[in-house]
Amino acid sequence: MPDLPNCPKCNSEYTYEDGYLLVCPECAHEWSPEANEADTQEKVYKDAYGTILEDGDSVTVIKDLKIKGSSAVVKRGTKVTNIKLVDEDHDIDCKIDGIGAMKLKSEFVKKL
Repeated sequence: MPDLPNCPKCNSEYTYEDGYLLVCPECAHEWSPEANEADTQEKVYKDAYGTILEDGDSVTVIKDLKIKGSSAVVKRGTKVTNIKLVDEDHDIDCKIDGIGAMKLKSEFVKKL
């Protein structure tokens, strides 16, 4: 019996081969055994100027951003502190004074 790797998604040890793919019966994740290491590396978040962002950084907004469902606008130059990076359609979770919880894309911010 070949020694198969654990599932990269849920770390289950019960993986099996299905044709050219490896399959996890617990979470139904399928992946190629030849998957390159870039797929398993952590995502790097960069601001609009290419500076690497990290959790807890302070950033400033580089352009006016309309808030969906509201007439409010996040003005250019607004400072945002203590950001949290997430792997979703928006990269940054944060709180903005006077507005509240927001999700921002890293392409619209500059690291301070």
